[in-house]
Amino acid sequence: MATAIDLSKSNSGELLRTQLATATRIMNMENVLEYSGHISVRVPGKNALYIQQRTESRAEVSPESVLMVDFDCNVIEGKGKPPSETVIHCEILKSRPEVNAVIHNHMELAIAFTMMKGVTMLPMRSRAARWASGIPLHNDPSHIKRLEQGQALAKTLGQHNAALMRTHGMVLVAESLPALTADTIHFEENARAMMEVLQAGKEPIPLSEEDMVQINRNEDRDHHVRKLWNYYVNKAKKGGNMPTAWDIEY
Repeated sequence: MATAIDLSKSNSGELLRTQLATATRIMNMENVLEYSGHISVRVPGKNALYIQQRTESRAEVSPESVLMVDFDCNVIEGKGKPPSETVIHCEILKSRPEVNAVIHNHMELAIAFTMMKGVTMLPMRSRAARWASGIPLHNDPSHIKRLEQGQALAKTLGQHNAALMRTHGMVLVAESLPALTADTIHFEENARAMMEVLQAGKEPIPLSEEDMVQINRNEDRDHHVRKLWNYYVNKAKKGGNMPTAWDIEY
């Protein structure tokens, strides 16, 4: 049974591994991560990241099973192999020093937007102001396994906070694992909202630049991330999706 985590050690390996296992299980519970996809978090003070094992079920990731992997995709702590697409996480974290957490998933709604001619995903819901700079499309539909592929995807992402991958999925980045969890939930909400408008046969009316400036001006991101993280942690515990002993409230 996992022991309680001392939240005063916000950058401790124990806390980050537990947050990673929690975020992975939440994303599995919400059908964002199923048999594939993965989340990583930067290891403070090292050119390394934490990530799950390649073949471990996303419903069963634990703090003890998480690997530490260097930015050349070599395991430096833990047993097992990392996901075959770990290069995605390494190259994004190398190119974006302000980013601490990355998710690569195969969200069906995100994939659908990569397969519609003349349709671009737009910021519809208020939380989509997070992607005010745009959501670029990466045209490589294959598994991203080689160094040059990871570098190309990181280049497509650039300074944006999300990118779609044609017929494949998406990547999304944030400053922490709780923030990444919140953003992923809101990304799917935004995609669903736009899809519902299109299915109704209507023209989407996205947020304007002025709308997003006002939204960001009034946003208390830390409060919102804390509220959403605690909600989904409690939902996962009550639903039996994670051990109640994992004391990791934001």
